[in-house]
Amino acid sequence: MIHIHQKTLKDLEFNAVLEQVSNLAITNLGRAEVLNISPYNNHDAIVKSLNFTNEYLSSFYNDNRIPNHGFDDISKELQLLKIENSFLDTSHFKNLASISLTTNEILKFLKKFKEYYPSLYQKSSFIEITTSVIEEIDSIIDRFGEVKDNASDTLYQLRKAINSVRGKINQSFTSALNTYHNLDYLDDIRESVVENKRVLAVKAMYRRKVKGSIMGNSKTGSIVYIQPETTFQYARELNNLEYDEKEEVDHILRRLTEFVRPYKSLFENYQTFLTHIDLIFAKAKYAQSMEAILPNINTDRQFEVRDAYHPLLYLTNKKEGKKTYPQSVDLFQDNRIIVISGPNAGGKSITLKTMGLLQVMLQSGLLIPVHEKSNVCFFDRIMTDIGDNQSIENHLSTYSYRLKQMNYFLRKCNKNTLFLIDEFGTGSDPELGGALAETFLEEFYHREAFGIITTHYSNLKVLANEMPFMQNANMLFDEKSLEPLFKLALGQAGSSFTFEVAQKNGIPFSLINRAKKKIERGKVRFDATIAKLQKERSKLEKTERSLKENEKKKQSEADKLEEVNAKVQKKLENFQELYDSNQRLIYLGQKVNDVAEKYFDDKKKRPLMNELFRLVQIENSKRQKVSAKQKKAEKAKETQIKQEAEKKVEVIRKKKKEAKAKAKPIEKPKPIIRLGDRVRMFDGKAVGTVDTIEKGKAIVNYGMFTTNVNLDLLELVEAVKK
Repeated sequence: MIHIHQKTLKDLEFNAVLEQVSNLAITNLGRAEVLNISPYNNHDAIVKSLNFTNEYLSSFYNDNRIPNHGFDDISKELQLLKIENSFLDTSHFKNLASISLTTNEILKFLKKFKEYYPSLYQKSSFIEITTSVIEEIDSIIDRFGEVKDNASDTLYQLRKAINSVRGKINQSFTSALNTYHNLDYLDDIRESVVENKRVLAVKAMYRRKVKGSIMGNSKTGSIVYIQPETTFQYARELNNLEYDEKEEVDHILRRLTEFVRPYKSLFENYQTFLTHIDLIFAKAKYAQSMEAILPNINTDRQFEVRDAYHPLLYLTNKKEGKKTYPQSVDLFQDNRIIVISGPNAGGKSITLKTMGLLQVMLQSGLLIPVHEKSNVCFFDRIMTDIGDNQSIENHLSTYSYRLKQMNYFLRKCNKNTLFLIDEFGTGSDPELGGALAETFLEEFYHREAFGIITTHYSNLKVLANEMPFMQNANMLFDEKSLEPLFKLALGQAGSSFTFEVAQKNGIPFSLINRAKKKIERGKVRFDATIAKLQKERSKLEKTERSLKENEKKKQSEADKLEEVNAKVQKKLENFQELYDSNQRLIYLGQKVNDVAEKYFDDKKKRPLMNELFRLVQIENSKRQKVSAKQKKAEKAKETQIKQEAEKKVEVIRKKKKEAKAKAKPIEKPKPIIRLGDRVRMFDGKAVGTVDTIEKGKAIVNYGMFTTNVNLDLLELVEAVKK
């Protein structure tokens, strides 16, 4: 039998979670039902509730989404159906028809998709689907909530008569209006409405000349409002008919009420079912908002939570765009109790509350935000001692209250208990309170209870280190900045960093030294050793993270190289196929060339045809029969390979051209030829002197003769010698 005390729910802020869940329900009854959620008292009920929520959550991510379950509260209708001779009005019947339609739709859906939602289908299979109520209500009441004309013959005749009389009223009023208007008895406004009746606006001086009933006059008294006599007679007839109509409608509604009265229990079942569906829907929406799941549930007393988030903190930080740090905890038979130590504001209490709140949520049928590899169990009792619980009314100090709580723990604690204690042993003398806390912890240990405690006491850290089935843990801090890392490290006690944090906050160093001298040297050394170990652990973790990142990078590079290697291998195979294909074509070309030469020499057609036919047969014997589609695919592949090969060849040719261009010697700048320079032609030996230069040509004097030569064909003799 599971029992979780209300104080535990209060300590873990379970009601705040329920408030958030209730905001996601779409009906008032659903919201009230959510706020009444409490942990179930047996394992089967927990598992069933979790399956309901998990199945509804899955509907958000598939094409078979559960239909809308919104409905109006029919509690008033159900109360009226209990009273004999009472009858419902048309709006009540519309609510009953609506809730019946909604329930029937969901029941049919769950039956159709029972393989997807087995638990929800099983829950709904005991509820009856009925259409007779809906059909009967629809036959009498239209979609606007009015009783139909054909609901009874009497009502049909009455409404027909009413419409006829209304027509006569309008006709008689129009006739009177035109008559008296022509006689100039009416004011400029001609008509008005008094007590929801059309009246003539008669000038006061002619009021006696107009037959009818005086309904009133204007503020100035210049106008008298008169209902024509014939109209008044028809209006009285209309009132009588409308009264008869109301009586007939009441009679019809009474008859319809008697028809639906036997279905009262069915309507109660419908409302209860839809309320529960709304409750499950709200749980599923809450799970979706924080990516919660249904972890593996075991009966072996294993509580292994991976990457657990505190729901309230996670959703608050998500809204503000802040990061939330997950925690992981392992509790099992050989590791039953965890003692968390470390500086304040490091996350010890949040970690404690996270584990307790998630366990309470799970045992209340709510999914929890943990990793899918988490493995959890159920506890018969969850006991907490969190925060300052002093009571002025009961004359209890903090420590007195804590002792009272410990007494309760000692009476109820057993192997099926999870206890959560924050700042264990505080509120009294550190040595005496620590000794008593150590004794309590030993007792819980021997009773094989599971638990998590937070403490600053060194003796509790030592006890956790000595006991085989108890474990130390600490909240990591950055050893340089002394800022919290909000990460739980199992296996080692944490230093409170008392003096380091004091120094960081500006406390004079001299005062810190005096404080150190006031305590036992052994305690200082013990705390210093823990702090040193914690720093070393932090360094090792950083190194481990760095090595893992390097390993990931190397693995990624190796995967890339493997991929490149596979691509290169594939291309080589394609190029080999292309080469073999080209070699075969060259061979065939040579054979055809030989046959052509032979025919050229002897002009014999028969040997030519025989040889060509033989070549074709040899080639066809090597071919395999393939479909047109395969041929097309092979041709496309071959074309692609050729294009790739041409691209590669083009790149190679381009590179060769660039290399040749680079290899060309740089041409020397041509010397400038002036008058009097000694020159000769590039392909000649005779040396002459330049006499004149005109339009790119020079007259060169060779002594015995002169000649006209292009400057481009001349070179300086001095430049050549150099």
